Amino acid sequence: MKSQNKSFLDKKILIEAIKMSFIKLNPSLLIKNPVIFIVAIGALLTTIIVLEGTIDGVFSTFNLQIALWLWITVLFANFSEAIAEGRGKAQAESLKANRSRTKARLLKDGREEIVAAENLKKDDVVICETGDIIPSDGEVIEGIATVDESAITGESAPVIRESGGDRNAVTGGTKILSDKIIIRITSDAGHTFIDRMIALVEGAKRQKTPNEIALTILLSGLSIVFLLAVATLPSFFGYSLHASGLPQSNNLSLPVLIALLVCLIPTTIGGLLSAIGISGMDRLMKHNVIATSGRAIEAAGDVDVLLLDKTGTITLGNRMATNFIPTEGVSLNEIANVAQLSSLSDETPEGRSIVVLAKEKFNIRGRDLAGIEAEFIPFTAQARMSGVDITVDGKIQKIRKGSVDAIRSFVFNNNGFFPEDIKQKSDELAQQGATPLIVARDNKVLGIIHLKDIVKGGIKERFTQLRRMGIKTVMITGDNPLTAAAIAAEAGVDDFLAEAKPEDKLRKIREEQSSGHLVGMIGDGTNDAPALAQSDVGIAMSSGTQAAREAGNMVDLDSNPTKLIEVVEVGKQLLMTRGALTTFSIANDVAKYFAIIPAIAVTLYAGISGKGALSVLNIMGLSSPENAILSAIIFNALIIIFLIPLALKGVKYRAESPSKSLLRNLCIYGLGGIR
Repeated sequence: MKSQNKSFLDKKILIEAIKMSFIKLNPSLLIKNPVIFIVAIGALLTTIIVLEGTIDGVFSTFNLQIALWLWITVLFANFSEAIAEGRGKAQAESLKANRSRTKARLLKDGREEIVAAENLKKDDVVICETGDIIPSDGEVIEGIATVDESAITGESAPVIRESGGDRNAVTGGTKILSDKIIIRITSDAGHTFIDRMIALVEGAKRQKTPNEIALTILLSGLSIVFLLAVATLPSFFGYSLHASGLPQSNNLSLPVLIALLVCLIPTTIGGLLSAIGISGMDRLMKHNVIATSGRAIEAAGDVDVLLLDKTGTITLGNRMATNFIPTEGVSLNEIANVAQLSSLSDETPEGRSIVVLAKEKFNIRGRDLAGIEAEFIPFTAQARMSGVDITVDGKIQKIRKGSVDAIRSFVFNNNGFFPEDIKQKSDELAQQGATPLIVARDNKVLGIIHLKDIVKGGIKERFTQLRRMGIKTVMITGDNPLTAAAIAAEAGVDDFLAEAKPEDKLRKIREEQSSGHLVGMIGDGTNDAPALAQSDVGIAMSSGTQAAREAGNMVDLDSNPTKLIEVVEVGKQLLMTRGALTTFSIANDVAKYFAIIPAIAVTLYAGISGKGALSVLNIMGLSSPENAILSAIIFNALIIIFLIPLALKGVKYRAESPSKSLLRNLCIYGLGGIR
């Protein structure tokens, strides 16, 4: 499912958020945010005072303004959370629209029975054929089919799902485009992958992360400290008023004390804290990654060791033709020409790369076979070769390319022989981690197509970027150590693990964790499940097995292994945003303290000029305590609404060391809060 990427100013989301701002005034909801709960109590007390004064005939415009701005502060804090939740709900609506009521063809006691999809239970077996909607999550236990997964990934390109491999997991709501498969259901109704996605993006099951809980406790502690400080102010002011000969009626009123308390406690970060957490999941959704918890996103921000599988992550995964190697007596042009001819109908990345290589290296252009009698032979897993049969001068030429064993059998069956130099060169390429494809025409071997898994362009620069962030990269591969070392050097990773088995991955993760590191990993197979479960951030491919998807704490809907880097960036951005706005909030509160208190105390110990000894502290030159309090409380409310876009978008992330980021953010948001 592609993220809806709803704008902050989307009309539908804004209207819904405004409604939710009032609904969230429910005390049972407000108490979940202690700081804003204190503001709401203060707003309620001030409102009661205003009403009592109105009844007694002593109406105070000043008190009314305080009450109104306190309620606005609470509503703005609720609005910030509601706007973030609204973006998630918009994504959930898209998922719900894609989820259709379908019928399932249930296999029971050898017979087929039509039942409603919601009646399926775990371990039921169903049949799906061309045009059918897959009724629920499951694993393919028999057959192979192409599946349209655009309902969850947003991508129109079909994918292959087959039994017996790492790509056997299917998701309810996706559509069979061709062939027939038998599926064993792996989830009960209401607990499918899409059901979990809807619950997560709606925020219904979003729990506070450890960092959020710790920050909430800190903010609550600061609020209690300021509450005690404000509670003692009337006593100090009463003593000062008595000493200066001023009447006690000039002492601080309850609305003033409430306004002062609200200005001093960290209401800014208190009002934005939930929005920051929810928007972190939203930003991850824009990369088509579902996090099963906010804890996983935060852990991604602290990850300092990344384990990356070689194939598909560091290398393209799709092998590319890099060279043609002819046998004795065959020219390079001849093998290039025949190799391209055998690949004209081959739509695999390998086949297309062969056509491109012949074109670029030998200027052999793709030819039009419309007027030629030709029969293309598609690749099959059983035959392990493909090619074309062409009629030339009334004689059929059989051109094939494929694995060493497959072409050897093909040549022998046509009364030919397999050259020793080709066998030797094929073995050498295989030992280097490359893939040799043999090209033959009738009973004669013409040479080898050298296929190589190419290191992705720009991947070295990305690893350099991660290194600047203080993250160590480890490549995991099943290749022999020599091949692994060569690819590791070319890609620029910090370390590698060659000939890795599942237990080796698990051991490597535990070693890093025992050294105090947080480890991130990505995988798609059942053999990756233990390592995914052990890692601090485990990203499972949506196309992978059910075991892998359940073991990880994130699921990549695009099944793109390079997403691990984006996930780390989103995690770091979440932590930076929360830290930056906390810094701004506390610095801003301190600044308001030094602005309001001198203005309130300016008349104490006043002389003939009307200015007291404390007036020197009134650096802002505020004319009266009322102006100081109102300006502070108005700013306190408005700053929440102005910072909502920043909380949702996140502080701009740069690939640099944490200490450098901390220093820069302290300067920007710390000094910004004071100003």
